[in-house]
Amino acid sequence: MTCLNEFTLPVRVYYEDTDAGGVVYHANYLRFMERARTEWLRTLGFEQDQLARDMDIVFVVAGLEIRYRKPARFNDALLVSAAMAKTGRTHILFEQKISRINTDNSPELLTTASVKVVCVDLGTFRSTTIPTGIRELLQ
Repeated sequence: MTCLNEFTLPVRVYYEDTDAGGVVYHANYLRFMERARTEWLRTLGFEQDQLARDMDIVFVVAGLEIRYRKPARFNDALLVSAAMAKTGRTHILFEQKISRINTDNSPELLTTASVKVVCVDLGTFRSTTIPTGIRELLQ
């Protein structure tokens, strides 16, 4: 599902995503969330490598708060969502969720996170204003 301020990405848990107990390794939840934010930006018409090359900017995680509620396991079908909660001149705050799709197709909430992403100038690695074309789409 995609709309201007929310995006959902289906993800399958592979063996490589899990630890010795068959549970998704804690850092991999962050990777799944990163993929959802990247795909959201792509649906808006922006590729991260092109932004770096053409505009000398990148979006970086400046802070996050995550809560693990229930474990995801090998072969689970997940939905990873990214929703804009707030935008500023230089940053976007995302509220993200990871849910398991149960056998009856009902979602079961596993993880929630607030992720602050900042637009950074590649030359200085200091925060910079989100380019006008992107900001206009976000408003």
